[in-house]
Amino acid sequence: MKSQNKDFPFNIKVSFRKVISTYRERAKVEKNPIAKNYLKSVLDYIDEFPKLETGLESKTEIKEHIDPIHILLDDLFPNILTNNEIKAASLPHQNFLFNKTKRFQEIIKRAGKDFDLKVRNFTDETDYVFGCILILNGYYGYNIDFTRPFYYDIPDENGIMHHYRIAANADFVEFEKTEKAIDITEDDVDLLLQNTDDIDLWREKFPPLSWIFKGFIITNLTDVTVDDGISDLKTQLLNNNLPKEDNLKGITEIFRSIYRSPDLEVGLTLYDGKSLDLTKMENDQIKSYILNSIEELNCHDAFCNEAYNAIIDKHQYFAISNVEAYIEKHPDSVLSKNLQHKKIKSCIFAPIAKGNDLLAILELVSFHKNELNSINAIKLEDIVPYIVTALERNKADFENRVKAVIQSECTSIHPSVLWVFEEEARRYIRDLDRDGVSSFRDIAFKDVFPLYGQIDIVGSSDERNIAIQKDLLKHLNLIVQIVDKALEEEPLPIYEQTKFRINKYVDDLKENLNASSEQKIVNFIHKEINPLIEHFQSKSDVLSQMIDHYNNCIDKDAGVVYDQRKNYDDTVQRINRTLARYIDRKQVEAQRIFPHYFERYKTDGVDHNIYIGESMTKNKEFSRVYLHNIRLWQLQIVCEMENKFYHIQENLPLKLDAASLILVFSSTLSIRYRMDEKKFDVDGTYNARYEIIKKRIDKAFVKNTEERVTQKGKIAIIYSQKADEREYLKYVEYLQKKNYLGDEVELLELEDVQGVVGLKAIRVEVLYHKDEDASEEKALTYEDLMEVLH
Repeated sequence: MKSQNKDFPFNIKVSFRKVISTYRERAKVEKNPIAKNYLKSVLDYIDEFPKLETGLESKTEIKEHIDPIHILLDDLFPNILTNNEIKAASLPHQNFLFNKTKRFQEIIKRAGKDFDLKVRNFTDETDYVFGCILILNGYYGYNIDFTRPFYYDIPDENGIMHHYRIAANADFVEFEKTEKAIDITEDDVDLLLQNTDDIDLWREKFPPLSWIFKGFIITNLTDVTVDDGISDLKTQLLNNNLPKEDNLKGITEIFRSIYRSPDLEVGLTLYDGKSLDLTKMENDQIKSYILNSIEELNCHDAFCNEAYNAIIDKHQYFAISNVEAYIEKHPDSVLSKNLQHKKIKSCIFAPIAKGNDLLAILELVSFHKNELNSINAIKLEDIVPYIVTALERNKADFENRVKAVIQSECTSIHPSVLWVFEEEARRYIRDLDRDGVSSFRDIAFKDVFPLYGQIDIVGSSDERNIAIQKDLLKHLNLIVQIVDKALEEEPLPIYEQTKFRINKYVDDLKENLNASSEQKIVNFIHKEINPLIEHFQSKSDVLSQMIDHYNNCIDKDAGVVYDQRKNYDDTVQRINRTLARYIDRKQVEAQRIFPHYFERYKTDGVDHNIYIGESMTKNKEFSRVYLHNIRLWQLQIVCEMENKFYHIQENLPLKLDAASLILVFSSTLSIRYRMDEKKFDVDGTYNARYEIIKKRIDKAFVKNTEERVTQKGKIAIIYSQKADEREYLKYVEYLQKKNYLGDEVELLELEDVQGVVGLKAIRVEVLYHKDEDASEEKALTYEDLMEVLH
């Protein structure tokens, strides 16, 4: 076609040679005189239009030959089916259809004059590969299956979107080579099919316009609006718990497509099986047409007996096709009054039940009589199971939120020590019942061994400061561009003075970012720059466009550019969240070794405390074997978390480093649950030394050096007793064999840390792995890992 884009593997000529040849062959062997005469008359007529066989090269020529095309294609497009089939002749790469059936024409007409027919999710790259495969199949005889479903989305005059699956028939297509065509070998085909996304390779093997397409494609459409709508709704419900404001509109549109009703509305009412009460969704996320403005109502009061028996007792659909007639029959029911108030004319109430438990009632309402009824209620059968799943997730999430609030606001009792709190609670209740006076005593555990570990982000403060600096510089540069433009249009001294002050802030910021720099600049922007930008808004269209761009770059909540800081915050949050979940999951396994108290908290990294000893268990004898097991487990988990730390960052915008340490404390100590702080803490002055070491040890230096004991790519094991050194060297040797740790092991003495003397460290390199399989050939040092990641 003369108007086609040059970036396509073939030129297009609309030819009906194959159809004409088929007619000629049939005419030779046809015995039925009526059919034979018909074929002869068609062929005689077509002979008057030789271009139908040699090829039409423009849309104009196609339109000029449209009558003989209709006659020629009458067998393929039988007139008797024109009001039923959705069918047309089409061309690849051309958004052009001809010889459309009447039903197809009517569908396009209802879509409106401005509607542009396009294939859903069909890119230029897909189009090019599609054309190449046509050549491979049509010319070289391959049978490459490229029948991925394609769809047209076509609205009707009411705005309802209908979805049509496309079936393409290329039986009447043939190809010719040009001088630019390249012969395709089997090796070429293997290579192409192995690299379907490499569009440059396909263009290399099939250069643009190197072939000639002769023929046409028959396009058949099937209306799959209901199936497609149900599929989309399932996807929505699987991706979200229940529709909220942000996606309720989309789900409503899907229901409208399924029921072909432009003003259909969706509602939901929750059901409490214990109280038999109907309630709304929290925060009115979804309307309840049953309750309307009522917050809570017993289902006996809401429904008539007929509706109650169907929905509550039998868990069956209850459809009202004529609401006015229903109201006349049940004028006093709350449901009747609420439907009348909302001017609803027909509706369906679908029970959402899990087994015998009713969870909620889905409501579909229409403002047209008979539009919703007991017949089309059956469409919900494929949807309700997914709503059940979404409701269950929503309910579980809400219960988890309740538990989380209780856990964070009331207590943080670890399951391993819950038993002693329960015992104390029982004593408290007995004393209260007996005397009317009681107090909850502190919970304490004596002679427990502490374990502490952390994986910390190296230089987190510096990374954050760099992010702040970059964002502020970008913000100030955006302002400078606007001020420069304002100076061009209106050279006022005040603009010069503002630019001078901005540049001064830029120079100061590049030189040094201190604690007050950020606040000074933010105050300057909010108090002086923002009013100035508002003044510029109406000065010119160019300034207005620049300010719109500026506003798009500004974070609405922070009021400043928040790009680099967001990258940093998102990265740290993702790291912390993933590592916290990982160690939480792993410590459940560790509880099987011996029940122990575990807590972890997120800072710039994840720290954890473990306390283990006989006093923390009920009727279970403690042995040092369990302590050694937990220590080895802890060292191994820290190695795994180091690996996890870097794997998390593979697809994150910012790359950070980690440094890990483990603190070995050889003596037992006592811990006490502080009611005021709702947490365990060491008990007694001597035991406080342990807390001092924990807080200061990551800042310790190797003796007689300026080198921190914690280093990226390594784990520092801090201890003070020779026995601990021997014990941990055995663990190190074992984990070296398992490919968790490398060969480089350092024995270090540490500088004194504010009253803490005599500390030593084993520092050992971590081995990293591309996956969870810690096999020997996949082990990487930190330097190797950096090469892989960067």
